[in-house]
Amino acid sequence: MKVKVMYFARYRELLGVDAERMEGEFKVVDDVRRALLGKGGAYELLGEQNLMCARNEELCKLDEPLEEGDEVAFFPPVTGG
Repeated sequence: MKVKVMYFARYRELLGVDAERMEGEFKVVDDVRRALLGKGGAYELLGEQNLMCARNEELCKLDEPLEEGDEVAFFPPVTGG
């Protein structure tokens, strides 16, 4: 399955890329996250406890099912004042 992965805020800055395409055996969003974690280096930041994610521009949880061509986004928790 092919998906587009997008990174926002601090994640984009630390990874030095705003988006990339991935191909693999992805059933849920967490499968994509785990594949990225396997790259090591800066990608290890995706192991953060409060990581937020979205599928096709809709906030979701890591167990959200994926379909061919989906867009997955990762971003750090947002805090406000």
